[in-house]
Amino acid sequence: MKALEMTGVIMRIFSFGLVSWLGPQSPFMFVWIFNSIDAVLLTWCAVVRKDTAYTLLNGFWIAIGLIGIARAGGFLG
Repeated sequence: MKALEMTGVIMRIFSFGLVSWLGPQSPFMFVWIFNSIDAVLLTWCAVVRKDTAYTLLNGFWIAIGLIGIARAGGFLG
């Protein structure tokens, strides 16, 4: 479980670091997909640990990720 959580955290750091480093030249679709995958992983870990706060937080990031994917893909204005 700890290895999965650390993987998710490193994925999140990488995706936000990439956006911070590259700015407008960031591959936003990649970042949103990558960030959504880590959110699913971290949500699953939180559910297994019965951690309601982190389940809610990472569930929120899944929703934000889906919106980001839709925007980056041109499906939303």
